Order: sequence, then structure tokens, then C-alpha cells
Amino acid sequence: MVMGSVPEDVDVVVIGAGVGGYIAAIRAAELGKSVALIEKHKLGGHCLNYACIPSKTLIHISDVFYSAKNSNQFGINANEVLIDAKQMLDYRLGVSNKLEEGVGFLCRAHGIDIIKGEASFLSSSSLQVTEGVIINFKKAIIATGSEPSALKGFEFNGTDIIDYKKALMLDRIPKTMAIIGAGFVGVEIGTLYAKLGANVSIVARSDLLSGFDRDAVNIVKKRMEAIGINIILNSNPMSYSNGVMALDTGAAVNAELAVVAIGLKPYTKNLSLENTKVDVDVNGFIKVDQRLYTSDPNILAIGDVIGMPMLAHKAMRQGIVAAESSQKDAFFDNAVIPSVVFSDPEIAVVGNISDPSLKIAKFPLTALGRAIAFARTEGFVKIAYDSSNTVKGIEIVSDDANALIAEAALAIEMGANLEDIADTIHPHPTFSESLQEAAELGLGRPVHFFVKK
Repeated sequence: MVMGSVPEDVDVVVIGAGVGGYIAAIRAAELGKSVALIEKHKLGGHCLNYACIPSKTLIHISDVFYSAKNSNQFGINANEVLIDAKQMLDYRLGVSNKLEEGVGFLCRAHGIDIIKGEASFLSSSSLQVTEGVIINFKKAIIATGSEPSALKGFEFNGTDIIDYKKALMLDRIPKTMAIIGAGFVGVEIGTLYAKLGANVSIVARSDLLSGFDRDAVNIVKKRMEAIGINIILNSNPMSYSNGVMALDTGAAVNAELAVVAIGLKPYTKNLSLENTKVDVDVNGFIKVDQRLYTSDPNILAIGDVIGMPMLAHKAMRQGIVAAESSQKDAFFDNAVIPSVVFSDPEIAVVGNISDPSLKIAKFPLTALGRAIAFARTEGFVKIAYDSSNTVKGIEIVSDDANALIAEAALAIEMGANLEDIADTIHPHPTFSESLQEAAELGLGRPVHFFVKK
């Protein structure tokens, strides 16, 4: 199906209508260019329909459900709290559908031609869509994203061995679930289903959230175990049949569902890049320069398909840069890219917190008024700064860390120092005060946390 008129010649064609792709298309249209946007599935791509938005929607639902059942300390005693998994799924799908409709409206409002189908390059200046439409372009932006990596012996079958997308489409709460992989996805899916009542096991070949600071991970791990998650470290799954997963340690895990969440790989299937001058690396990621151009002067690429970090907000920024770079000099030169794990509590980090040459100020939430009021004192804010007090990295373990990290990213982008954060008035009582408190601590003038000199 083709929506709108189908151009034969356009200034810019964007392949993939995920969060990076549709943003690139809109920005190119804002610059006065004729734009075609090609998508074979749903507008908004994986983020809106299968990953970011669905997972955070379900995490919110699980938090509400779990809180309703565990609020006795606040004087709330609910006799019976039930979850309707089908209604939960309907709500989750409704959120995605509403956002997809919004993307469609925005694209049409900007005069973008939305073409349903799969793109395949014929040359460095033309491509064909599965519908048979041939597009001649001046510039192309590849925004095809990624797909879940499979694990040998645990190939996806859509029934009892599934990927994260299927795990976010369940219309029932499984009694038992084993998740292979302990990164972002494994922790988030495991936590949400444990809160909904599933007996969850997470199998990790090394450690939980292995790329993160242990101070942060230890808090999250303790919380996960408190809600009943069985975390199995330094283990590899060997086989799975009849609801039993065998591990290389000799142990076995009962699980009616096995979720493989070992990572993502770039999606370039059927693009026919061999008909262009585009180069890929040994892992299949498309090579780009700081302007986001590939080795082909007519083709740019953004998002997951060009490599780590594979984050939606990185792709969104790159969509803007690529659209501008296709018309003039523009560069993807952001100093930092924040990362957030929507765990319990959340972990958010931006910049460098591990450099031993940096100083560290760490403020615990046990000294924060709002955290005490909410009984959410597990966590901290850690600021890394240099000898001139310039902020180089910030880590937040807290409720609302996903929102607080934006201030941290802005501080680093602007070259802020501890005084800039400490002397900025933060509203009270909020979790954002923890950033101010950590900066004051670094300056040697803590107010709500006593340090013996």
C-alpha cells in the first residue's frame, strides 16, 4: 500500500521509519526538500511499536500493580489486586497505535511521501521498493535499525523460545520465565514480569549489567532478588525442552518461556548495499564519518545500523544531523550520550565516571527528603569532576533517574563545573536536589550530609 503520491525523483529518501528515520525525514522536509520515507512495517519502528515505548508502558503498569499490593507501610491495605493481562496488552498496543498515528500525521503535514515496502538499492542514486516503485534520489539516509541476536540452540520459535518483542506482546502472565542475558533488556523484562507475579530467572554468562558501575548494579541486584528474581551468574544455557533449561553448571531452570535477550545486530537485510559504495565493518555495522556519511557520497546512515551505543535517543539526534548534513555542513559531535536502565531503582549515567584521575562526590539518597518520604532511599548520585571542578560524568541511581540525567548531560555539554550545579536553585522537595547536594559535597560544603573533616 502506498500512502500519498509516489515520487519518481526526490531530494532525500529515508529508509526506515523508526525514531531516527522519521525524524530525519521531517527535518529534511523542514529544510525544503522533497522527501520519501520507506517503511515495511509500522511507522515509529521498533522503538514505538516493539521496544522502548512498549517496555516502559509495561514497566509502569507493573510498578502500579506491585505498589498497590505492597503499600502497607503507608496505611494502604488492598484486599485483592488483580491484573488483567489481556487488558494490559490492549492498553500497551493502544499507546503504540496512538503514537504511530501521530508520526503519520506529522509526516503527512510536512508533505512527506510514506511508502509501504522494503527498499533495495539499485545504484548510488536509485532504489526499488518491493511494490515495484523505483525512487531516484539525490541523498539517501539508511535508518534500518537492528534486530534481536539469536543464540545457537535457542532459535526463536514464537511459542516458548521468544525474543524481547514477543515478550512485550504476551496476553498472559507466565508462571515461570527464564531470561538469557542480563543487560538492559533482560533486567527490564525480568523485573516487570516478576512484579506482575511471574517466577523469573535470569541467566548471565558473566555478571548482571556487566558494563555498569558495581555500586549501582549492587543496589539493583539486591532489589531484584528482594522481589523474587533468581539471578544465575557465570552460567551458560545448554539446552531447553519441555519447560526445562539446562545450564553448563549442571543446574536446571524450570521455565514455560525462554526469552533470549543477548543483544542486537544491525539490520541491513535485502538493502543490496553491494550495488553502492557503502562499506560495513566485520560486525555488519555501516561505517560513517562524523557527518554521518557512508563511504558512498550520496548515502548517509544513522542509529543502530552504524553501531554502539544502540540507543533510540542517539538515533533521534543523528536523524536531525543527517538531514542537515545531507544539505550542508553538520556534524554529530555531541560530547556525551546518556544511558538509562529502567530497573528498580533506575540507573542513569552520562560521561566518564570510571577514570581514576577524576575526583568523585557521592551523595546517598538516605539523606534526601523526598526519597525518605517515598521510602525510596536505595540509591545515590555520583559526580566525577577534574582538578578544576569541571564535571566529567554523572551517575544516578534513583526513581526518576531517567529525567534527572538530562540535566547531567546538559551540564557536561556546556562544560559546567560543580559551582554551576550547586548554585542553581533546584525545586524542593524533589529527587533533582540530589544533583545539587552531590555538587555541594564535591565543593566541601555539604548541607544535608555530614562528612567528618
